[in-house]
Amino acid sequence: MRQQRPILLLLLALAILTFLDRIAIAVAGPRIQQELGISPERWGWVLGAFVLAYGIFEIPTGAMGDRVGQRRVLTRIVVWWSAFTGLTGAATGFPSLLITRFLFGVGEAGAYPNISGVIARWFAVHERARTQGFIWAASRLGGALSPLLVVPLQAALGWRLTFALLGTMGVLWVLCWRRWYRDLPAGGEPHANTHTGVPWGELLRQRQLWLIFIMYWCYSWGSWFYFGWFPTYLVKAAGFSEAQMGIFSALPFLLGATGNVVGGLLSDRLSMRFGLKAGRRLVGCTSLAASALLMVAMSLTRNKSAIVVLSSLGFGIADLMLPAAWALCLDVGHRYAGVVTGTMNTAGQFGGFVCSVLFGYIVAATGSYQAPLWLIAAMVMLSAFLFTRIDPTRPLVAEPVTLAAS
Repeated sequence: MRQQRPILLLLLALAILTFLDRIAIAVAGPRIQQELGISPERWGWVLGAFVLAYGIFEIPTGAMGDRVGQRRVLTRIVVWWSAFTGLTGAATGFPSLLITRFLFGVGEAGAYPNISGVIARWFAVHERARTQGFIWAASRLGGALSPLLVVPLQAALGWRLTFALLGTMGVLWVLCWRRWYRDLPAGGEPHANTHTGVPWGELLRQRQLWLIFIMYWCYSWGSWFYFGWFPTYLVKAAGFSEAQMGIFSALPFLLGATGNVVGGLLSDRLSMRFGLKAGRRLVGCTSLAASALLMVAMSLTRNKSAIVVLSSLGFGIADLMLPAAWALCLDVGHRYAGVVTGTMNTAGQFGGFVCSVLFGYIVAATGSYQAPLWLIAAMVMLSAFLFTRIDPTRPLVAEPVTLAAS
């Protein structure tokens, strides 16, 4: 554990930085749009450029970490995204900002698959879900910290210098990372650090990989509702003022941080007591099903207090499943954990993109914010069912047998 502690602290800091920098653009958005004269339609493209690039490059960057080692790849990721975080402040108009944010997404893609690869190397099976829980809780903390840092910084220095300062944080992280992290733990098995080519053909023939892909695609409809449409829902559907929305839209993410920690600990404890299959499935399917029901309940009430409670619980309980989902990728992926997690997260990005776009079309067609919520709840419930079909005890690719020397 003494060896693992600095590694875990570095990964937690990285998770905070990913969401701190990712959400900063939304926090600074009103000032940027006003100064650069960007219309709401074009601003949607600025935000979407990140998601598109992130989804496209998630799998290849995860595979790169499996092949050449996470030390090198995470160094490249953080240097790249930190550079384009800083360059966001140099944008002169819509085209330059669009390109910068697309390249920002290219740079950050693969961060979490490579974090998972590090966890697979350094942490035992019974520690993986709780470790993933801490990582995702830290990411939620980064999202909550973003407005707390960006708002006062841009008030004092302007939004351009604010992004420059955010970029330097990543450089400082890289210096610590290069100092402390090595791909092969001391005393680790030699095969644990063997970087080989990815057997794509064998992986893509596995039903389990497609189950993981579709499960996470469906789940992400729920998470991206909170990432994108939830503040608008509070104002236009629930009748909250903008000031109230600013407060209450933060509550789901605070519960999400708690949910990730609890979910990781719970999944590992259940796995040790009832076996890996039960430990992963019970947490994943139960939390997703409960979240879907809470979304439906939220859509059916007009009481503001009830909406606050139901929406916060809906996101917090859904986040119980994240550590179990990412841990099962390590369970079935082994040395290809980066590829499997990258595949899963890519599915999530594309699911979130479809949800974000389709939500607006349904509202325009029906004049209702309830109808798209029912569709999202159905997708999350389908994700719960699919989670019960995934077996974390069955590796996607058989591990090579190492014969002891005679």
